[in-house]
Amino acid sequence: MVKNYIKTAWRNLRHNKAFSAINILGLAIGISASLVIFLIVSYDFSFDKFEKGGDRIYRVVNGDFHYARVPFWLEDAVRNQVTGLDVVAPFILWDEESKVSIDNQENEKPTVFKNQTDIIFANEAYFKLINYKWLAGSPKSSLSEPYQTVLTEKNARKFFPHLSLNDIIGKEIILKDYADNTVRATVSGIVENLKANTDFNFQTFVSMATEKSLNSRKSDGRPMPPSQLFIKLSKNADPGQVKNQIAQVYKLYSKLNQNGGSKSEVHLQPLSDLHFSTIYDNFGQRKAYMPTLYGLMAVAGILLLLACINFINLTTAQSSQRAKEIGIRKTLGGSRKQLIFQFLSETFILTLIATFISIIIAPLLIKAFSNFIPEGLYFNIRQPGVILFLLITTVLVSLFSGIYPALILSSYKPVTVLKNQVGAGTGNTRRLFFRKTLTVSQFVFAQVFIIATLIVGKQIHYELTKDMGFKKEAIIYFGTNYRDTSTAKRKFLFQEFKAISEITDVSLAGFPPSTTEGGLGLNIDYKHGATEIHANVRIKPADTNYINLYHIKLLAGTNLPYSDTINNLVINEKCSQMLGFKTPQDAIGKYVGTNLTREKIPIAGVVANFIQNSLHDEIMPLVLVSDKSMELTFNVALQPENAEGTAWKNAIAKIEKSSKEIYSNTDLEIHFLDESIAKYYAAEQNLSRLLTWATGLAIFISCLGLLGLVMYTTNQRTKEIGI
Repeated sequence: MVKNYIKTAWRNLRHNKAFSAINILGLAIGISASLVIFLIVSYDFSFDKFEKGGDRIYRVVNGDFHYARVPFWLEDAVRNQVTGLDVVAPFILWDEESKVSIDNQENEKPTVFKNQTDIIFANEAYFKLINYKWLAGSPKSSLSEPYQTVLTEKNARKFFPHLSLNDIIGKEIILKDYADNTVRATVSGIVENLKANTDFNFQTFVSMATEKSLNSRKSDGRPMPPSQLFIKLSKNADPGQVKNQIAQVYKLYSKLNQNGGSKSEVHLQPLSDLHFSTIYDNFGQRKAYMPTLYGLMAVAGILLLLACINFINLTTAQSSQRAKEIGIRKTLGGSRKQLIFQFLSETFILTLIATFISIIIAPLLIKAFSNFIPEGLYFNIRQPGVILFLLITTVLVSLFSGIYPALILSSYKPVTVLKNQVGAGTGNTRRLFFRKTLTVSQFVFAQVFIIATLIVGKQIHYELTKDMGFKKEAIIYFGTNYRDTSTAKRKFLFQEFKAISEITDVSLAGFPPSTTEGGLGLNIDYKHGATEIHANVRIKPADTNYINLYHIKLLAGTNLPYSDTINNLVINEKCSQMLGFKTPQDAIGKYVGTNLTREKIPIAGVVANFIQNSLHDEIMPLVLVSDKSMELTFNVALQPENAEGTAWKNAIAKIEKSSKEIYSNTDLEIHFLDESIAKYYAAEQNLSRLLTWATGLAIFISCLGLLGLVMYTTNQRTKEIGI
């Protein structure tokens, strides 16, 4: 019986080649698009699912300023004072522009590996948190002493390509940071690379004891940029209670490590949120955004729905051509159930062919949209998830597309069919109305895509052209290493840069006004009449040139005076209002307490509010201070680009040349500010490309269906046209 169904179905598909081709093409496009979207969504949702007890792993973060870093001293305080924890795992990110050198006995020059961004200081606890397979050494002994390092198999083979893993143990690697500080570490262990998708893509692990022996960071109470703290709760521990304990410990110990203590709130960020968080970083790795993923799933569903609507329309439109076949089958004893299975078999074969075609199309789509698709994503038909998705999709599409036409076709009565009365009656009118409704719905979906694409495009244009309260064009910035405490080097470079003709102004301060990097928090106290005001505000290091270079509007008071110590503050309008001042002028000369110094500091000026991150984030209270220990970034305003397009290139070349004279082993990482700001809206730009792509497919699928209906109508009116 099944064999007969298949034969009949195949014969019917061959007989109606044009309509079969249209149906197959529409379904193939819908299924292939859905397959690519499935790969993207399943890839992002698979991150960090391999850790044992992953639902009990959290990162301790600063909730007030959305920093993923906490003070280094918090680790010991949490380990000793907080209950309900199985693991307390701190680690510290090494400098982004580090180098690893390997002494080569055969040659005089060592082998140098530049731009190693995957190095951290860690201890045994890290390997209790993240489950690695040890190929040599053990977590207890391999990171217990200073100047030990553990490598992944990937880095071990990269650094020592001609040695076996056992022979690599005991070898020495030389690590150099941005300021050319050197650490010699002995390889004491090798772990297998993580095969699952994860944001923990670190490859070189230096013992935490090494960091402590370097004395490179003092416990001054301020959150140190690279420090991270992860915890793993005991099985029955309550996250809320643990969070409250950590908050109490943080407030208690901050009084011992900071002037006046910290009033910042600490939160617990679940491991499952690491890959999707919009407010906390994930070690510089690519992030996914839940709204985008849900939008992708909606697009996949709509495209499949459009393909199914095509099938329903064309099949029901052709119903009259198969009426006699149905009447004869029923007259000869065929049941309605058999006819339904027959038509569903035809739909299944058609969908199966479309699925095979979609398998061919999917890799082409992945290649065409490689900029939008994650780098680690790949297509393999042997993946269990892909096979299961294709099977489920084929069955569901077959049922959804075929069940209505099958019910309609199998409902014809033999007497009505043999009297050629299939096209008459209210039933046919209802079916015609339903078919027209489906056709209109197709184009409604297509128009919704078009409108959404236009709206998102205008939104992106608004975000990129919006006045952010400061100048962002023709400005570059680049950092110096926080480990190098020499201010003389930076001052020398400052004078060198000012002498470059292609440069209009230079500021040695913190990061630009709008940036996700280098964020710091500040506790501020002020007594406004009888009201005691205690608040957390953002702090941004700035020198005298900073406000002028960025054209930040000064509402009242004066600019920051040049000083080696913090003796004046410039606040933004939001901070002035938070402190209770009615006008910016009222704030001038008032003294506020901070955890920067023991003495109160006067407010020298008030600047207009400006966008500090992206337009998605609210404007925060902000304090600008002149602190030489925090002024590690050069902000450079360039002359307008010349007609030949060489002015900026010349300026950057001269900057790099001057920098090489001071930091000979350092490669500058120079950023254009407007390009950095544009990256804030990468998600919207990706969404715009996605909508453009989806709009094109939706219109194409809808036009395929319309073409089929036009072909059918034309065939029906052949005699009329001939006469």
